[in-house]
Amino acid sequence: MGSGKRSLTTAAMVLACACAVLSAPGVAYASPTPAPTRTPTPTPTTSPAGKDLEAIRKKLDALYHDAAVATDAYNAAEEQAKQQSAEIVDLARVIVQGQDKLDELKDRAGAAARAQYRGGGLPPEMRLWLSDNPQQYLDGAGRVLQGEHATKGLLAEMTRTQQDLQQYAKDASAQWQKLEANRQAKATAQKEIKKQIAAAEKLESQLQKKEKERLAKLEEEAANTAQTAWLSSGVLAEISGKASEQGKKAVKFATDQIGKPYEWGAEGPGSYDCSGLTSQAWAAAGHGIPRTSQEQWKQLPHVDVKDMRPGDLIIYFDDASHVAMYIGDGAIVHAPRPGRTVTIAGAGSMPILGVVRPDA
Repeated sequence: MGSGKRSLTTAAMVLACACAVLSAPGVAYASPTPAPTRTPTPTPTTSPAGKDLEAIRKKLDALYHDAAVATDAYNAAEEQAKQQSAEIVDLARVIVQGQDKLDELKDRAGAAARAQYRGGGLPPEMRLWLSDNPQQYLDGAGRVLQGEHATKGLLAEMTRTQQDLQQYAKDASAQWQKLEANRQAKATAQKEIKKQIAAAEKLESQLQKKEKERLAKLEEEAANTAQTAWLSSGVLAEISGKASEQGKKAVKFATDQIGKPYEWGAEGPGSYDCSGLTSQAWAAAGHGIPRTSQEQWKQLPHVDVKDMRPGDLIIYFDDASHVAMYIGDGAIVHAPRPGRTVTIAGAGSMPILGVVRPDA
């Protein structure tokens, strides 16, 4: 990123964190001044409504987290289905080629058998005595022997080709079974995603406008509190890695998507889910990586947080259900969840599982 963008990002994050530290919910949302005829009572630090909204915030986090887990399962099944479909197509092509080869071998074997049949009749000794040119006969007999050996070779090759075709057919059948299993897994995951998102949307729809505004404030405060705690650990002072050339390209691609909506299962160009954004960003940088956050965590090289550099991927939560791209200055770019857009946030705003480096 350019120094200007980093400065703006840093300034925005510092301001957000400062607001989180200095803000006091009890002051901003204190009860109205009581009427003079009543005895004043102390204003509670957190109102009962505030407690309810905090519980709702946590419930929404849990619902969207479960949706993210199901999205990863959906994406994994989708990738496996694509791979199996491609393998079935390849096997079908090989089977067709093998059948053509077998037909050709059968034709050649048939021609050889017919030639041998036409050359039959008298015993070899009589044909030698009756021949006007014994040497020509002997040469012909040698060719007959060669033909017999060639015919045996043809038969052996036919047998091998038939065995190969049988194995290819078994492989294709196995791939079809796996494909069907992954289609079912996709369908199950899709139902789970829709179920969790529908529950979250229903819960949010029951809130009044002011409650939604307060809920958004609570979400922001929770993220800022987590980011402040992360920065307070001094980790940012230890992070000094510079982006690789591919990393710079990946960061540019990811930040260019800011403002585009989150959509589960999406890989762009109009919308993304979390791993769709990171995988496409690195694909644009010329380096393919796994599609899902869990596979990115499993397959890509791990690095320490203090060694992190722009372009690295931060994996979040114990089940690796979310991923973001580190862009420097303690910030990430990511596709958060349904109802949100690709945005910049604090790298420590969610529980970090670890960091992976696609171009290690």
